[in-house]
Amino acid sequence: MPKFAQGKFNIKNPDKYVGNKTPTYRSSWEFAFMRFCDEHSSVAQWASEAIKIPYRHPFTGKHTVYVPDFFIVYIDKKGKQKVELIEVKPASQSFHERVGKSRQNQSAFVVNQAKWSAANAWCKQKGIFFRIVTEDDIFHQGKRR
Repeated sequence: MPKFAQGKFNIKNPDKYVGNKTPTYRSSWEFAFMRFCDEHSSVAQWASEAIKIPYRHPFTGKHTVYVPDFFIVYIDKKGKQKVELIEVKPASQSFHERVGKSRQNQSAFVVNQAKWSAANAWCKQKGIFFRIVTEDDIFHQGKRR
């Protein structure tokens, strides 16, 4: 599947999906994460693009809205329920040390930091967690960093 695949996700376990609309994947990475949420037994509930978080755009100064990719409820290895907002992003737009000299990645990194700061504050207020998931997490092939 190409990296920039897009389409509607065919849900196999509709009882787990709590979103208001049919999930749309905007990359093969999001598709892989949707498949994980839909099929993994530890994931109790999930939704795609279901939460809107206000933030201030760092370049324009305008107030706008950030929509994280996923909302999930799962049971961790200790049997505790966890709730998270998840953003699927390339590492090159997520971690300062991986941005490089690309102006596009540098710009995306700055905007992402503003979005994620707002998401962290929103999640802290709700008592849930915010996490960035990169290709390193999705395609680790059993190897841990």
